[in-house]
Amino acid sequence: MKYVCVCGYIYDEAIGEESKNVAPGTKWEDVPEDFTCPVCGLDKEHFSVE
Repeated sequence: MKYVCVCGYIYDEAIGEESKNVAPGTKWEDVPEDFTCPVCGLDKEHFSVE
């Protein structure tokens, strides 16, 4: 699954987010609650399913 931030950044579960120490294959529900968008800094509530 992919999740998109209001700024356009896409979190892809298959890829993860290395800059935030989120490993590839990490499901969205398993991403830490304090995760913020690496582009704009908004938190998880500003993401929606792509």
